Amino acid sequence: MMHGMSVMPVIFFGHGNPMNALSQNSYSEGWRRIGKTIPRPRAVLAISAHWYVRGTAVTAMEKPRTIHDFGGFPRALFEVQYPAPGDPGLAVQIRDLLKPLSVDLDQSWGLDHGAWSVLIHTFPDADVPIIELSIDKTKPPAFHYEIAKRLAPLRDEQILVIGSGNLVHNLHAYAWGRHTVEPFDWALRFEEQVRGLLLSGDDAPLINYEMLGPDAALSIPTPDHYLPLLYVMALRREGEPLSFPVVGIDGGSISMLTVKIG
Repeated sequence: MMHGMSVMPVIFFGHGNPMNALSQNSYSEGWRRIGKTIPRPRAVLAISAHWYVRGTAVTAMEKPRTIHDFGGFPRALFEVQYPAPGDPGLAVQIRDLLKPLSVDLDQSWGLDHGAWSVLIHTFPDADVPIIELSIDKTKPPAFHYEIAKRLAPLRDEQILVIGSGNLVHNLHAYAWGRHTVEPFDWALRFEEQVRGLLLSGDDAPLINYEMLGPDAALSIPTPDHYLPLLYVMALRREGEPLSFPVVGIDGGSISMLTVKIG
């Protein structure tokens, strides 16, 4: 098979603390390794926890801005620019794929840190076009899983679809200090449970995650960081391998798990 004709993988990144954008650590090194080992994409479609709004929109500008959507971090982080181009043509294609759903072609958002804090390592030259798809916060998990399936043709066109969030994301329990802390028992248990379901291809409990009990409730206090995983899961094809190229729990309560399909 010719190189470049292969089916693009689909990847969920646990992005964690935005300082990972500036760090050399096991997470950023893992993201860099992924960029070097996957086929080079024609463009990236990112579903980020940080574009969690009413309605479905796709960024359609030529030059998306780098959004610094956080507070209280060192000045250096606010100075980071990730000048990857957009891809207005791909935005229109995605709008068409998602029909009859109404999708806005957005000119005001850009790249939030869910996208750029990871992609700055994966594609450090910022030369791969990136667009983002919003997560409609008014819709239930099953909606996100179902509309994601309509994006399946992109994988055959060298488009890398990524979700960026965190499987376990509880900031109330997060240790902001520099010292390493032991992961919470509930975080470890939930991550282990989800890994098992992912490996067995059992999507239903992951879509209806509220039924997974108290560990799930602590791990997913709000849906925003979890829903990007459903977009990635929905694009898995029969018999495709699933792996975890980046692992770890940061600050006790943030899972940095990366899930790679294909």
